[in-house]
Amino acid sequence: QVQLVESGGGLVQAGGSLRLSCAASGRTFVGYAMGWFRQAPGKERAFVATITRSGSSTYYADSVKGRFTISRDDAKNTVYLQMNSLKPEDTAVYYCAARQSTYYSTSNYAYDYWGQGTQVTVSS
Repeated sequence: QVQLVESGGGLVQAGGSLRLSCAASGRTFVGYAMGWFRQAPGKERAFVATITRSGSSTYYADSVKGRFTISRDDAKNTVYLQMNSLKPEDTAVYYCAARQSTYYSTSNYAYDYWGQGTQVTVSS
């Protein structure tokens, strides 16, 4: 079992930045590829960013490419999502997820563990 706890969400003006953190506990963090997803009101959960187990490769949704950066610190059992140039359409609950695999995935169904989510609200 892996427990994931997100933090760092909040209210920010358009153009601002936030850094989300996802702290993992339980089984060794280094065995997992990680992902960030988000769910806006009335919409399905959507892929945001993902990183391989080694941290050597990342992939982003087109809507966040160039603005968001995913990274991981295995010594701290933590994955981060740095969000810059935020837009009102980035408003959502953000979830981190862990996948027991070397490789990343953009699919909800590929992930084995999920956090409880953290709210990000971007005002115009």
